[in-house]
Amino acid sequence: MPIRKIIHSDKTLLGQAAARDGANRIRDAIAGRGEANIILATGASQFEMLQALVREEIAWERVTVFHLDEYAGLPVTHPASFRRYLWERFHRLLPVPLQAFHYVAADRDPLQECARLGALIRTHPIDVCFAGVGENAHLAFNDPPADFQTEEPYLVVELDEACRRQQLGEGWFPALDDVPRRAISMSVRQIMKSRSILITAPDLRKAKAVRDALCEPVTPAVPASILQRHPDVAFFLDTGSASLLQPEP
Repeated sequence: MPIRKIIHSDKTLLGQAAARDGANRIRDAIAGRGEANIILATGASQFEMLQALVREEIAWERVTVFHLDEYAGLPVTHPASFRRYLWERFHRLLPVPLQAFHYVAADRDPLQECARLGALIRTHPIDVCFAGVGENAHLAFNDPPADFQTEEPYLVVELDEACRRQQLGEGWFPALDDVPRRAISMSVRQIMKSRSILITAPDLRKAKAVRDALCEPVTPAVPASILQRHPDVAFFLDTGSASLLQPEP
């Protein structure tokens, strides 16, 4: 099945479209087996999608959430903490408690945390993965060249300079030296096990990464290119991030 591409000029409409698509899949999973498991990402690309997702009518008490990635060693009180991001922009805004939210606890031993989360997600088949694509085409914090082979659900990864500069450019840190060099990330193969993957990737600065992910050969040098091998992927783009794509006939 070819990758679906949904393009809106307005970020709010883009986020609403991604949230609506994901919400329908969550409701279908709950209707089918009584519960749903999802993955949530963070970053500037997810603002509008999460804002819309919390407003969807979903039986959240039947939903388990897994956290995609987090900086190793960063306290939850730090403004750039992804745990803090997801609490403030999603978790605390829900009308009812979730069945469970499995955050990446960055202040624990990274290898032990990978093992803990890995054991949990192995028993929770993922219905929907909400994610983005980095300026270097990373998927989660799997920077190029990404590991396409490991079966471990979570990894400790080294962040490349392009990734760290993106975090600086988005305003999460005051200087490049303040951006952590390591993170705990969900692995590529674990992401690919999701039944559906919904990528929200607005902004002109993502245009090359989007084009390479969708149009170039699958390669660890373009981590998001692996999505070409998944049977159910949608890219939610704005006119900037879609600007290097050839018009479809």
